Amino acid sequence: MKIWSKKPTEYSQEVQSERRKFLNATTKFGASTAVIAAAAGTIGAKSALAQTASEEQQRQKAAKFTMTIATEYRIGATRWYPLMQLNLKENIQNATNGDVYVRLAPAGQLGMGGALAQSVQAGTIQAAQHSVANFSAFAPEVDLVNIPYWCGQNQQFVNLVTSQAWQNTVNEKVRARGFKVLMYIVLDPRTVAARKGLANVPIKTPADLKGIKFRVPASQILQQFYSMAGANPTPVAWGETPSAIQQGVADALDPAVVALYSNGFKDMLSWVTFNKPVPDSQVYSCNAEWFNSLPTKVQSGIDFASDITFRQNIAQVPASRAFAMAEMAAAGVQFYVPTEAEMKQWVDVCGQQRPEWNDTKIKLAGSLDNFERLREAANVQTNYFAHDV
Repeated sequence: MKIWSKKPTEYSQEVQSERRKFLNATTKFGASTAVIAAAAGTIGAKSALAQTASEEQQRQKAAKFTMTIATEYRIGATRWYPLMQLNLKENIQNATNGDVYVRLAPAGQLGMGGALAQSVQAGTIQAAQHSVANFSAFAPEVDLVNIPYWCGQNQQFVNLVTSQAWQNTVNEKVRARGFKVLMYIVLDPRTVAARKGLANVPIKTPADLKGIKFRVPASQILQQFYSMAGANPTPVAWGETPSAIQQGVADALDPAVVALYSNGFKDMLSWVTFNKPVPDSQVYSCNAEWFNSLPTKVQSGIDFASDITFRQNIAQVPASRAFAMAEMAAAGVQFYVPTEAEMKQWVDVCGQQRPEWNDTKIKLAGSLDNFERLREAANVQTNYFAHDV
């Protein structure tokens, strides 16, 4: 068992001050300038803001195409939630030699979750960041990653989504539904996070989940997974989950540590268990029709920029995880790493090898043989190196 601890820190006044500065900068110089200055730490410097505003105006004027990328989270969250929004903007602009200007719409300005994927599919916006779970409602094949214990480790997930097998089996079908995947985002595997008051010991094995009301997202596969584990799957919309945990409507949930911290759960939880069943991943999707309408050179630039950003995301994961864990430990959250014998129980009870998953494999991968090719790809090391918990 591993437990981290840290003395509590108070910085609410600092946060309020930064919000005031951000609003002032937005009013005077525009949202794009404000988000860039916030990330750079120059939000309170008028001269720096003016210079940033001038650079943004020049870039936008010189660009041949404008690409709006909407996200759920604010700029600056990369410190604990490695979504790399500003990195993607800069990389696309630079890799296309300024032909594309990227307008960021962070912090849910244009919607959240499935609404963002729907806007991308409809062409209302060019691209967006959202969870794979939300994406699965529009592109069901990506839900394969939520079958437990075959690609839950970061390295396995990275191997998988960069493989030719994934490209042929999944991304091709995603394109047929109107999406171009720019990049998948690594956050860390999902966990088992128990609310305060549920128990004074961590959840170590599936037997400990018996009867527990477990909050699940829209993914039918995740609902089946936690039912097999012995929990009582309780579908709750993401925006309603904090109140559900606080009120005891749900006893536990499964996001990665960085997602738990980013969404304000640090004061609601007692224990977080690193059972690592499936990746808690995000995706940047793009409207396929818009992307295909671009000149080939510009398309190649966007693809190269996405690859650069993916590599930056992978490198950022351990730093973001460390920050989130330190802050959660300061709030009293404790962390548990299951033993090898305990991990075996999770795999035996819920793992991909169980026959209960065969129909899902066939439905989403096309055949059991196709799924096996994907499973093999997840275990073939690529030139992308990821850090695991």
